[in-house]
Amino acid sequence: MASSSSAGEDATPTRILISVNESSIRGYPHPSISSRTAFDWTLQKIVRSNVAGFKLLFLHVQIPDEDGFDDMDSIYASPDDFQSMNQKEKIRGIHLLQYFVEHSHQLGIQCEAWIRKGDPKEVICQEVKKVQPDILVVGSRGLGPFQRVFVGTVSEYLVKHVDCPVVTIKRKADEAPHDPIDD
Repeated sequence: MASSSSAGEDATPTRILISVNESSIRGYPHPSISSRTAFDWTLQKIVRSNVAGFKLLFLHVQIPDEDGFDDMDSIYASPDDFQSMNQKEKIRGIHLLQYFVEHSHQLGIQCEAWIRKGDPKEVICQEVKKVQPDILVVGSRGLGPFQRVFVGTVSEYLVKHVDCPVVTIKRKADEAPHDPIDD
């Protein structure tokens, strides 16, 4: 007969995938309001004091610029410019993930973090299939109906298309900028 204490020791931690992104209004390398809110909510409402019972998985999806040149004039780009742009984007992503990993480690929570490139809707769906988390947590910017029609929302798409429970966390009212597109 197995003791009840050994069953708890062998338990696999609940794996929570949290999709995170950079702030568009607070600048490099700060996490977006939605990402911080989703992370904080996960810690307060799910993890609480049971740090050993959870493993946080942080995914940052970088959206490639249409022409790949951000603010540069593509006519004057050289091969070195491409290398420099790719390196800067990678460093920004690493700094973003560092925020979440450091906070998790300070609390004693196991975690992993990685970066992918592409359309966030598609990439997050692919990563959920690959990683198979128990729960997906995403932040929501709180777009109005007009903006949702033209911009769409990643969170709404994920609720319909991923094969795990999705928790969507809204920003706090006092943290919302004047334009919900800003985050």
